[in-house]
Amino acid sequence: MGGARASGIESRISKMRGSVRTKGFTLVEVLLVVIILGILASMAIPTFVGRSEEARIGAAKSDIEANISTALDLFEADTGGYPTTEQGLQALIERPGGVVNWRGPYFKKAALPKDPWGRLYMYAFPGEHNPASYDLWSVGKDGADGSGDDVTNWETEEGIGQ
Repeated sequence: MGGARASGIESRISKMRGSVRTKGFTLVEVLLVVIILGILASMAIPTFVGRSEEARIGAAKSDIEANISTALDLFEADTGGYPTTEQGLQALIERPGGVVNWRGPYFKKAALPKDPWGRLYMYAFPGEHNPASYDLWSVGKDGADGSGDDVTNWETEEGIGQ
């Protein structure tokens, strides 16, 4: 009698095991999700990479047209002229010799600003492209002066960063 009863319990347990599905994902489901995520990433990543370079160009343009230009204009208002090419942008943070009425530093930080690629901005006075004023530019991503990716204060909107 004990043997018949034990076999009845075992058959009930085996029926319950067969009807109850364990919780979790199958390998096929996991692989399907990974494939879908890979497809989405392959479409989205190139878009974001291009945007980050556009953001760097925009930041360099902002520095050139607003931040550094404002500091140069303040220097000019105080001293009566822009720093010479030899004095460079360093004249905005340290008083150059022989300059009177210097009220700098003209940047909040006592260091020269760097472009978004980690290089110092270039400066010339009088400018080759702006003879009545100054030339101010970043050599851009490639670090080569005069190449197509330079960000400058003398080119039109369409020519910047091209």
